[in-house]
Amino acid sequence: MRCVGVTSRGVRLPVLKTGDNLREIVVESVLKASENEGFKFHDRDVVAITESIVARCQGNYASVDNIADDVRKKTGGDEVAVIFPILSRNRFAILLKGIARGVKKVYLMLSYPSDEVGNALITADQVYEAGINPYSDVLTLEKYRELFGYRVHEFTGVDYVDYYKKIIEEQGAEAVIIFANRAEAILNYTKKILTCDIHTRFATKRLLKDKGAELVLALDDILTAPVNGSGYNEKYGLLGTNKATEETVKLFPRDGQSLVEGVQADLLEKTGKHFEVMVYGDGAFKDPQGKIWELADPVVSPFHTVGLKGTPNELKLKYLADNAYKGLKGKELADAIKEDIKAKEKDLVGKMASEGTTPRQITDLLGSLCDLTSGSGDKGTPVVLIQGYFDNYADE
Repeated sequence: MRCVGVTSRGVRLPVLKTGDNLREIVVESVLKASENEGFKFHDRDVVAITESIVARCQGNYASVDNIADDVRKKTGGDEVAVIFPILSRNRFAILLKGIARGVKKVYLMLSYPSDEVGNALITADQVYEAGINPYSDVLTLEKYRELFGYRVHEFTGVDYVDYYKKIIEEQGAEAVIIFANRAEAILNYTKKILTCDIHTRFATKRLLKDKGAELVLALDDILTAPVNGSGYNEKYGLLGTNKATEETVKLFPRDGQSLVEGVQADLLEKTGKHFEVMVYGDGAFKDPQGKIWELADPVVSPFHTVGLKGTPNELKLKYLADNAYKGLKGKELADAIKEDIKAKEKDLVGKMASEGTTPRQITDLLGSLCDLTSGSGDKGTPVVLIQGYFDNYADE
């Protein structure tokens, strides 16, 4: 029997720049990895490409001034509330710089004790000990400091309240800081709102409009088209943005479907194998220590070949071993389970034998594996090759 299941390999690429032929480089690099490392390809191997190099090769960049110009145009340039941003130097601080540069006054409303993806301003215990109700209480900056003082983030060493306030003021805008978890609380300060939450943005926008907001924008409403020749993303705007330099950002990639389908076609031609191909960003997993949910991107995979759609359809081996076949051992047990796998229904939703299998999209599961494999630092492997993912225990 086969002794190895899923394998995940980081594939090294040269350092890429705007205008490089990413399709060609990915195909060549995957083929070279196979030749150098001595492994073979199989049908349904998965090639995953990080969104960062897709956007870089596209040249999908914008400046802080581009952001400021779009914010000024869409808000009127007087005042705006910025609510529910995540706490991130890489992801949001530079966006705040552009937003503040485009208006005269910013009402910054931070959620507490943590942001949407789990970065903590304070702990839940501190909120409880202070006698605060996070579901209803609105805190001013003065009250927040009185109750909680100055606290730096566990991993970054940054006091994000002070950091964000200084960013706003350095751009020449007035900063008013508020702490609340109900979106409508901001309407006591202004009726023009830019909501910066990621995965709850649609509900937040609808609520604010229903409660009488004059203008409601989200990050996916900014830079949806070029501003003075800038990059843009017509679907996600500033969502999925990363800092490039102190004055520029790299946006989430666009027009990537032709890339994944092109890589798939080239690999089929060169290897005779049918690969699945995807572009991936954050992996959608949660860190148990820092409580940070790794999904600041709007989706895990914005582009993927059709074979990656859907969710896994798997039986739980330990359930079969402990229940249907609890009296069997060794080869008899293995053979019985293999026969069940071969005969399994096409849709196991609701079946007890699939209880406990991971109910997530295939692209989200693969994205987590890829994100952990490639890392976010200096590994130099922005392409990941996954083999055996669609195999099961019955495959010889």
